[in-house]
Amino acid sequence: MSSRAAGSVLLRHLAPRVFGPGSAPSAAAPRPPLLALAGGGERGAAAVWVRLLSTSAAERAVEQEEVAASKGNAGSTAAAKAEAAEAAKETRDGKKGIVVSSYWGIEPSKLLNKDGVEWNWSCFRPWEAYKTDTSIDLSRHHEPKVLLDKIAYWTVKSLRFPTDIFFQRRYGCRAMMLETVAAVPGMVGGMLLHLRSLRRFEHSGGWIRVLLEEAENERMHLMTFMEVAQPRWYDRALVLAVQGVFFNVYFLGYLISPKFAHRVVGYLEEEAIHSYTEFLKDLEDGKIDNVPAPAIAIDYWQLPANATLKDVVTMVRADEAHHRDVNHFASDIHFQGMELKQAPAPVGYH
Repeated sequence: MSSRAAGSVLLRHLAPRVFGPGSAPSAAAPRPPLLALAGGGERGAAAVWVRLLSTSAAERAVEQEEVAASKGNAGSTAAAKAEAAEAAKETRDGKKGIVVSSYWGIEPSKLLNKDGVEWNWSCFRPWEAYKTDTSIDLSRHHEPKVLLDKIAYWTVKSLRFPTDIFFQRRYGCRAMMLETVAAVPGMVGGMLLHLRSLRRFEHSGGWIRVLLEEAENERMHLMTFMEVAQPRWYDRALVLAVQGVFFNVYFLGYLISPKFAHRVVGYLEEEAIHSYTEFLKDLEDGKIDNVPAPAIAIDYWQLPANATLKDVVTMVRADEAHHRDVNHFASDIHFQGMELKQAPAPVGYH
């Protein structure tokens, strides 16, 4: 039923109540049929007709707007699909097909490496790449003498036993598991020092930067080993469980005793050095294929183009040795009754 027909029916039933018999014009005056339906009151009927006409006009306007909006959405959707198809085509042709549209006016800058070639990585920048000092003493060990150090030492030793059983000689997956844990302490320590610095209106002595750089370095280890070994579903499940438990335990431990927390990390790094040494032995003995180094590792550690997995593991082991020294040093500062901010942080120690 159209809106006009509906209006006629409505007028037929409501006009007598709205206008009343007293407002009807004289019988001698001729009335159009529609006014007769209204029961009188040419003014009132005209007003009703105006309202009906305006309502139908508004309905038509709304319908026209909806049609125009749907056409506009279809046009924008088609444009987005065209951009995505073009990006996919450029990706297949070997070009970077990333299309970022933002009204903020932010455009990613194009970076070049030292050879003038466009930089391939967004997770780190050319100036963040470095060549670690592999001449560091790998055999250094903090001898636990006080009770707190002994607890930290045997806690770490107890964690190594189930790890050896689970991973055995699968050092690629073992390294990934190790790095998912090793990247947590630096982030937790840096975060808590950051909050303390804000809360107390004081500097941190550079320790926030050092701990966050340690966390980032451990994460880059993980990104590297993901190119070498593919974790299985139960490896991923174990990572979820271990990371969830370790993060919360270490967070509480750092709040209670930072010196204990840093000592635990120092011993964890000693165990990491041992694991990577065994990894290198298997590579040298041919038990593990010495495959070419991933491209991300070559750029991150500034390795030669013909670098191998053995070179990568050597760099990672040296990084772990530097993290060992930094965390034992941080724990010693606390053991001497000082706060970290009172001793200059070893920024750039790698």
